[in-house]
Amino acid sequence: MKQSKKILIIEDERDMARIISLYLDKQGYEAKTANTAVQGLLELASWQPHYIILDIGLPDLDGIEVCRRIREISDVPVLILSARGSSTDKVLGLGFGADDYMTKPFELAELAARIAAYFRRHDGQVSSRKGDADAINAGPLSMNRKQYTAAMGGNELMLSAKEFELLYHLASHSNQVFSKSRLLDAVWGLESHGDENTVTVYIRRLREKLEADPSNPAYLITVWGVGYKFSAGEG
Repeated sequence: MKQSKKILIIEDERDMARIISLYLDKQGYEAKTANTAVQGLLELASWQPHYIILDIGLPDLDGIEVCRRIREISDVPVLILSARGSSTDKVLGLGFGADDYMTKPFELAELAARIAAYFRRHDGQVSSRKGDADAINAGPLSMNRKQYTAAMGGNELMLSAKEFELLYHLASHSNQVFSKSRLLDAVWGLESHGDENTVTVYIRRLREKLEADPSNPAYLITVWGVGYKFSAGEG
């Protein structure tokens, strides 16, 4: 029997946390709640969830800071929930390592759909697409999707789940230019529920990890007016 995916809900509104937990349980997940940031971080370390739903307005620590701390120890996907719908908050959350962002109030069905879409991609249902393989080498970059590892010039890269998926998609189609909307569909799915600025944020984060000079990238290239491509470069 296939093991249920474990989802940790870090949410201080107990009624909301309980409702989300019950709904996800009915969807076949194993859900657990934490009502403070400290409790959530402890559950992350001990329970090792496959996915985290994180409220941005926690009583003991701001959710953005919690996301930053999660990224220091884990690449588990994080979806931020926020009553604050400004683009600044969204960019800030994504910039500190969140993989997705939803504004309250929201539909439980959409939340579950986003989680299911992530697991479909992560569990390899996308791997059958032509042009994709389990392992690639593109110039100095090597990536292995089965092991979820990446290295640049032999040096391991510490990537979040979405950073890995975005880089893998670009590198497995070297020199092919993708618009932001196509990258959203390919990596985030959800038929463009996302914001194209999300792609910009993730490209910037990847450049900081890949490039010797992020302001003058040699690998993750902007094709002005069109989108982005991965160039294998000269090594």
